[in-house]
Order: sequence, then structure tokens, then C-alpha cells
Amino acid sequence: MDSLHRILFVEDSARDAELALEALGEHHLANEVVHVRDGAEALDYLYRRGPFAGRSNGQPAVVLLDLKMPKVDGMEVLRQIKGDPALKMIPVVVMTSSREEQDLVESYQLGANAYMVKPVQFHEFVEAVKQLGGYWAIVNEPPPGSVRRPGASA
Repeated sequence: MDSLHRILFVEDSARDAELALEALGEHHLANEVVHVRDGAEALDYLYRRGPFAGRSNGQPAVVLLDLKMPKVDGMEVLRQIKGDPALKMIPVVVMTSSREEQDLVESYQLGANAYMVKPVQFHEFVEAVKQLGGYWAIVNEPPPGSVRRPGASA
């Protein structure tokens, strides 16, 4: 599959993941959404380790990142992405249920490109994901080397 508009979706809540994936797929907002369930899997994906060691496609156009996760939390994933010269240009959108000001401030200090508090209501959540996916996977121009654009050489 072409790597155009790939989203790395890091979410441990099965319910939230199912809703978000359905919203993104239903509206064709990405050619590929890679869903991982914790921060360790996200880092393995980005660094091509473990089960992702053989992946050959480029980096995602955007990372949608939950904060409160097992193994490696979202803040540490964000810290590693934005602290690595090879990854820091990948836009990271924090998508969390946390309304704590400390999480908001720390996310931006670490380099988050956006911070979205997940709406509680089903239809609001689906609409927010559609808008978020539409902006980051279609409207936003991704950093060089992250995805292939039509007509661009690989």
C-alpha cells in the first residue's frame, strides 16, 4: 500500500480505538491507519523494532497519541519523538481524556503540535476524530520524507 496519508494511532482504550478507526475509515481520511495499543509499540513502530523491524514504508504523516497508557506513557513517547532528530518533524497530536493543565502544558513544552481532549459524547467524539484526521492527513503538508505525495519520487 502507498504510504500517502498514513496515521499512527496510539490508543490503549479498545472503545476509543474502535470509534476513531471507524470515523477515519468511514470518511476515507487516510490510506492506512496503524493502530498500536501502548507507547512501547509506538516506539517499536517508529524505530522499526520488534514486530515492525521489517516494515519498509516511511514514517507516518501524523501520530495521534494518547497520554495515559501502559508500558510507556504518552509523555515519554512524545519526549522521545521530539528529542530524536530523525523523528522530531513528525507532527504529534495528543488525543487524551486528560483535562489536567499540567498535561496540557507539558505536552506543548515537549513539542506537541496539538492537544485534543476527547469528547465524552459518542457523536462529538466521532466528529472530532473526523475533523482531526481530515486536517492532519489531508490539509496539513507533512514534513519531507514522511509520506510520498502523488508524482513524488520515493
